[in-house]
This record gives sequence, structure tokens and C-alpha cells, in this order.
Amino acid sequence: MFKNHPKGLLAASLANMGERFGFYTMMAILSLFIMTKFGLDETKTGIIYSIFYASIYLLALVGGLLADKTRNYKGVILGGLLLMTLGYVIISIPTPTPVPAGQFGLLLAFTCLGLLVIALGNGLFKGNLQALVGQMYDNPKYSKMRDSGFQLFYMFINVGAIFAPFLAVGVRNWWVEKNGFLYNADLPALAHQLLGNKITGEGMERLQRLAAEVGYSGTDLTAFANEYLNVFTTGFHYAFAVAIFAMLISLVIYTFNKNRFPDPANKQATASGIEEVEEMDIKEVKQRLYALFAVFAVVIFFWFSFHQNGLTLTYFAKDYTDLSQIKVNLGFATLQGAEIFQSINPFFVVFLTPIIVGFFGWLRAKGKEPSTPRKIAIGMGIAALAYAVMTFGSMGLPLKGEADAMGGLPDLARVTPWLLIGTYFILTVAELFISPLGISFVSKVAPPKYQGIMQGAWLGATAAGNSLLFIGAIFYTSFSMSATWMVFVVACLMSMFTMLAMIKWLEKVAK
Repeated sequence: MFKNHPKGLLAASLANMGERFGFYTMMAILSLFIMTKFGLDETKTGIIYSIFYASIYLLALVGGLLADKTRNYKGVILGGLLLMTLGYVIISIPTPTPVPAGQFGLLLAFTCLGLLVIALGNGLFKGNLQALVGQMYDNPKYSKMRDSGFQLFYMFINVGAIFAPFLAVGVRNWWVEKNGFLYNADLPALAHQLLGNKITGEGMERLQRLAAEVGYSGTDLTAFANEYLNVFTTGFHYAFAVAIFAMLISLVIYTFNKNRFPDPANKQATASGIEEVEEMDIKEVKQRLYALFAVFAVVIFFWFSFHQNGLTLTYFAKDYTDLSQIKVNLGFATLQGAEIFQSINPFFVVFLTPIIVGFFGWLRAKGKEPSTPRKIAIGMGIAALAYAVMTFGSMGLPLKGEADAMGGLPDLARVTPWLLIGTYFILTVAELFISPLGISFVSKVAPPKYQGIMQGAWLGATAAGNSLLFIGAIFYTSFSMSATWMVFVVACLMSMFTMLAMIKWLEKVAK
């Protein structure tokens, strides 16, 4: 698989795989953790989630600038790994739930501090490691393999992401069952409604029924609500601790291989040695930067749509999907939860990458391979198709407020898990046309002295898209499900047509 690629690609992929395992452990449960821990609604949770997700990528600009200024790419990457480990330690510390009124602000700030530290560490790490990988392909010996190299890099790091949600859910549910209860996705929201005096009569009846189903034999539902919420969120905290061990593995891999990696501070100009690259003409530098910024602006709308997987698509899995169809007994815990869907995307990344790489290789051999900008435009059209599937699959479902008043939908009124699985399949195909190839495009077009900051700017565009994620949460709670998904169909189509309008110019710059 790694034949004809630089030797450092495998080590870089392994280092990133550990980091991504920790990251996806957290992201699989983050939005539902915030709702359960602090009793926030979907919109307020979406705002926190959007700010955090945007910060992860926005701070990549800081990381890229720092690495470009200091020329110490490897040191900045190492610092990022250490900071992320610290952030996971902070959010894994169990604190009381329901949160006491006098400590609400303090504990929310403590959680946000941990998330900020993770975001800063990710900013130092992510873009600069991509710049390091891109530098491997500046060697003419490997330059033709740049796109497939980044696709392999992208695939390999998703191996860890496949298992992360399963482990996060397993740890959370193990703790719930260890304390004498069973998992139920609707109970945390019902418990908060009861404690906040917002529960309807229909909701109260469902709370009584579900409390008995998960193992509560008493009659004091207030006591049950307090206990269940505390156990449930403590399980979340312990799941976050899994990320700490993943980061330690990534640190070991990176440290042992650090001296074997090339350094973007030293641009490789020939296959036989390292030389200083001649300064580019200022006109060419400007043209390359303009092209990059144009692509950055377009992909904002794609990321706004794609990263709903951890927000509104996760909400949909919890509120409208029949989770009883994906229940697995592992002996020590029951593997069930909306978070499991977060493993589907990385699974498809790993499964589909060799197929797509082989397909593009076949086209390359025939001289018909599309340019990188054209692949990105195609990917945006595929993403629109994914949300069109969600639009049609969600027709006839009740509004979120109506479902809440019922205390949650019964299983028979929910949709099959295959709707989300199919959507994630299509979205993953779109992702493989855009994300790794976008990174490849940046590494090829960015002027040598701006490699780090341009990779950071690519992630900054992702940050801009992520900062808009909360809009999806607003639509989710205010409009029909079909109308919510149509927003993302339109956003992806806008991106596709804008990209197609710039194709000839971008292809010329990328030559």
C-alpha cells in the first residue's frame, strides 16, 4: 500500500492515528455530554460545539504562523501533542451532576478551559504535521504520488477513529451498568425536564416507564433523575480518559520517529539532497495565494454541512433513529447509543480510500484523471446528494418540540438506522474527494515559505465553516427535519457551482 511513497509517510500516519483516536473519542460524545452535563438545549449546545470546533481549526493558523516564524516545525508539533493530552486530563475529571446552581458557571468554564487547551494543542499539531507530509512529496521522485499519498495518510489516521466511538460508548455504558442501571438515550433529557419543572404529563408517564425499564425500583423520580444523570455523565468523563491513553501512544510514536521525518524548514529541491529553494517571483506568489484563498472561501460551506455529523446528525440519531436495532451485548457492557454512528464515517474512509485511490490511479494511467480542483467540485456535489437523501428520508417526522412533549418518540415511530448509514456513506465519498485532496492542493500550490501558515489557513477555512454549525441546531429545533437538511443541500450546491466557475484558473495555477 505504501510502495512508491516516502518512508516517513507510514510513521507520520501512525502518529496521527493515535491523536485522531483520542480526538474522535471526545467528538463522538461531546455534544451529548454537554447537553446531559449542563441540561442545555440543542441550540445552546450547538453554540458551544461550534465555537470549540471552529477554535480547533482557527488556532491552526496560530500553529502554522508559529512554525513558519520559528522554523521549528517538529517542536511545535510535539508541543501540540502535549497540550492535547493535558486538555483531555481536564475534561476527564468527574464533577457533580446535576450541576449545583452555585457552581454552574465555574464547572462550565472548567469544561470550556479543557476544550480550549485541546483546541490550542490541535492547532499546533494538525496543520504542521500536514506540512511535514507535504514536504515529503516535494521530492521529484514522489511528486506524482502526492494526491494518493495524502489519501493514504487520511485513510490511515481514520483507522483509530473507527474504534474510538465504540470504546467511548462502551466505557460510558459500562459505568452506567456497573451502577445498576441500563442505557437509555431519552432518560437524560426527561430527567432534566423533571428537575427543571418543564416536563409534560405525557413525559412524566414515559419517565416512570423508562425508569422501571432501566432498573429503578423506587418511587421517588426526583431522586432517580439526580442519580441517573450523575452516573450517566460520570461515565462520559471516564470515556474522555480513554483519549489520554491514545495521546500517549501518539507521543511515543512521534518521539521515536521525529528525527527520521523531513523538516519543512529545509525545502528539498532534488532527489539527491536538500537545498535552499529559490525565491519565487512576487507575482507568482500573489497568484498562488489568491487561488488558495478562493478555494478556502468556497469550502467553508462544505465544512458547515459536513461537520453536522457531530451535531444535528447526532441529535437526529438520538431523537429520531431506532437505536434498538443497533444494540450489542459485550458482556461487560451493552454497546448502544447515538454516538456509535460516529464510527461509520471513519470506517467508510478506510474502506473506500483504496477503491478511490485505485480508481484515480486507473484514470491517471489512461491520462484522464481529473485535476485536484475538479475532484473537489465533484465532492461538493456528492455531499449535496447525501443531504438530499436525509431530506427525503425525514419526511413526515414530527417537529422536535412535538417529540419532546411526548417524552421522546417510541421506537416504532422512528426511522431505520440505514438512513444515517447511507447518508454517512455518501458523505464519506464526498469527504475523500475534498479533504485529503484539499490538503494536497494546498501543499502543492502554497509558496515554500508559507507552507505552514497556508495549511493553517486551510484549517482556518474549516474553522469558518464550523463556526456556523449552530445554525443547523437552530433549524433542527425550529423547523421540520426535511427543511433542516435542505439548508445543507443548498450550501453544498453553491460550493460546487462556484468551484466549477473557477476551475480553469485554479488548474492553471496548480500546474
